[in-house]
Amino acid sequence: MNLITQTALRQPRTIERLVQGVMTSDGAGVKLTRVLHGALQRRLDPFLMLDAFDSDDPDDYIAGFPDHPHRGFETVTYMLAGRMRHRDSAGHEGLLESGGVQWMTAARGVIHSEIPQQINGVMEGFQLWLNLPAQRKMNAPWYRDFSAGEIPQYATSAGATVRVIAGSSNGVEGAVTRALTEPLYLDIHLPADVTFSTALPDNHNAFVYVYRGTAVIDGTQITSRHMGILANTPGSDGVTVSAGNDGETRLILVAGKPLNEPIVQHGPFVMNTQNEIHQAIVDYQSGVFG
Repeated sequence: MNLITQTALRQPRTIERLVQGVMTSDGAGVKLTRVLHGALQRRLDPFLMLDAFDSDDPDDYIAGFPDHPHRGFETVTYMLAGRMRHRDSAGHEGLLESGGVQWMTAARGVIHSEIPQQINGVMEGFQLWLNLPAQRKMNAPWYRDFSAGEIPQYATSAGATVRVIAGSSNGVEGAVTRALTEPLYLDIHLPADVTFSTALPDNHNAFVYVYRGTAVIDGTQITSRHMGILANTPGSDGVTVSAGNDGETRLILVAGKPLNEPIVQHGPFVMNTQNEIHQAIVDYQSGVFG
């Protein structure tokens, strides 16, 4: 693992607000926590949704997500623990395993399923929805699985370890880049009292979600299962996060360049106008998605 020197920041971001996720279920009854939802879509543009799932009870996840459609955005599934099989109408199939990432661009339309490939044990991870710009919503679908070993990672001299799923952090390029939304997606592990910093453009919307322990950003404590939305302060050059003193902290950091386009969502379809939503429904019902 590469040992890097962290970016020295002049004006790190602060926390604008804390958000606690809402317990819900989706698919065929999978229990999850919806962290980023419709009310936050404009504030966290280009991100549309973040779900966190974590259970060792098969009844909470075993039925998975049978065939369902998407149009107009990308889904990024990051599996911390467990195994999930993906199949879609564009002919893609893959097995997502612990530490791996599934990146799917639904674009003009795809029907897919995500079915657990285990009957016991822990299933834990995240699914993030990333909006597509209007000019790319009707492109061809795309899909790729990244195994755990294909996700670039690095360590700092202080003891932080970082997996770079998307974007670039401290000079390390991630597995995926996107030119227009410029997403950054990091999984950060911090031993007790360790501090980590990375650069962020001040006009990118960003948040952290703590899934183990406690994180501190500019004096604000973020406990496990909470999101901290980072303030877009003009002139800010990044974020500095520290672990609490009571054990290891794990969190994801997500940031991206806002599209500043209309967001019209109807369930699994996210377009720019109501007419486009209507067309998506018609296309799906008439079999255009495959």
